[in-house]
Amino acid sequence: MKAFSYERATTAQAAAAAASRPDTKFIAGGTNLLDLMKLQVEAPARLVDINRIAGLDQIEATADGGLRIGTLVRNSDLASDMRVRRRYPVLARALLAGASPQLRNKATTGGNLLQRTRCYYFYDPSKPCNKRQPGSGCSAIGGFNRIHAIVGASDQCIAVHPSDMAVAMRALDAQVETVLPQGGRRVIPIVDLHRLPGNTPQQDTNLQPGEFITAVSLPPPPAGVQLYRKVRDRASYAFALVSVAAIVDAQGGTIRRARMAFGGLAHKPWRVPAAEDALINAPAGPGAFAAAADAALQGAHGQGHNDFKIVLAKRVLAGVLGEATRV
Repeated sequence: MKAFSYERATTAQAAAAAASRPDTKFIAGGTNLLDLMKLQVEAPARLVDINRIAGLDQIEATADGGLRIGTLVRNSDLASDMRVRRRYPVLARALLAGASPQLRNKATTGGNLLQRTRCYYFYDPSKPCNKRQPGSGCSAIGGFNRIHAIVGASDQCIAVHPSDMAVAMRALDAQVETVLPQGGRRVIPIVDLHRLPGNTPQQDTNLQPGEFITAVSLPPPPAGVQLYRKVRDRASYAFALVSVAAIVDAQGGTIRRARMAFGGLAHKPWRVPAAEDALINAPAGPGAFAAAADAALQGAHGQGHNDFKIVLAKRVLAGVLGEATRV
């Protein structure tokens, strides 16, 4: 690990201002950043510790009936909060499907959203990686790519976003609240937070340099059954090969409406409006489930080792929709 300077921020605005330099990183739980620093994938000259900023570790009810989750709320605390468990069970299930109890006790809401890909080649500085070193190439294309993207990728990068929590929040239409280093605040719909790789795979999000996430807000929970299903190589402490967060409002064998977000398929949580439109007022059954899956995975393309994800994603979605509608 390379030498770095360290300072503590006491306000969100001070943290944003201190991190406006490109060689600076925020640190809270550090469950991802410290690993990357040890491997020298990340080598910040300065760390800004945000753990002492008051009020960012709270979960609060909002006037419209939603929840506001501070950026320092630990994953374990969020998953065990009774308001989350009762009203947003898809989020609680997604959180409990991620990492290990020890890591969930340290990992924060903001850090979870901003964690970086677990692509093998990104973690190996001896291998070319456009995300780590733009212009060097993508070793996963033509390499071992079993965990990699089948949608939303580019010829520059086929990495996937690893967060379970982000997939559930995408299904819930969460909004991310931030503070800008030059002053002022903004609210970013979660659909606009993460980027697809395109020609700039080194840019994971649309945050400005130094922009600091202060909270994530959830709207009132939508009607329907909320489910999260994750398929992985082992029963715990593994990232998703395919995951689905679904909220399905059905009655009498008919799906009124549904929301579906996928993890493990793309550089960001993957949600396709056309797939949800295919289920509006549709009779619950294999035909409707297949139509939704085909729309969600339109243009899906495997890289060899991960071809199985196309079939697997369709089966996982059908299983989740079948459970939600009891078909």
